[in-house]
Amino acid sequence: MTTPEVAVRRLRNQVPLLVSLVLVWNLLWGTWSWANLLSGTVVAVAVTWLLPLPPVTGGLRFHPVAVLRFVGHFVADLAASSAQVAWEAIRPRGMPHGAIISVQLRTDSDLLLTMIAESLCLVPGSIVIDLDREERVFGLHLLAVRDHAEVDAQRRRVLETEERVVRAFGSAAEIAALDQQPDQPERRPAGSAP
Repeated sequence: MTTPEVAVRRLRNQVPLLVSLVLVWNLLWGTWSWANLLSGTVVAVAVTWLLPLPPVTGGLRFHPVAVLRFVGHFVADLAASSAQVAWEAIRPRGMPHGAIISVQLRTDSDLLLTMIAESLCLVPGSIVIDLDREERVFGLHLLAVRDHAEVDAQRRRVLETEERVVRAFGSAAEIAALDQQPDQPERRPAGSAP
């Protein structure tokens, strides 16, 4: 590829970022004006030129039915988990033990892994504490675990979240990769001996 073609391709990939930075700039000022638009454009170009980000390859796809399914499950999980965490906080017997688990994922996209991690962290009761990028393994802390069956159920929920995210925003190859079964690392409840 020649230098002008590379420059045009880079600019085309930067346009959404530049537009979003200008939009955020105007929102931060709280009012729209030509001065804010011009200064936001200058700041956006300066930021992307002085602090370049690595290119995001592949991008996201948008599968409307799968997106609706993902959003519906996310909202339901959010409501159910919020109620469960609230109950655990006020119940008379106190909190059960927590656990730290590892879950092997199937997707290899940085963007999809980020979306999966954010989806898991936004639902109360668990939080992603580690990501082994090369092995695609999430480490999660679970707030309340009573037995190994709950650990296995949480691992299935993580894989179901991964599947919904990939089916909503993944490419055809990423969706096809969901059919492979990941190897599951050994699980240990928090506080147990290794």
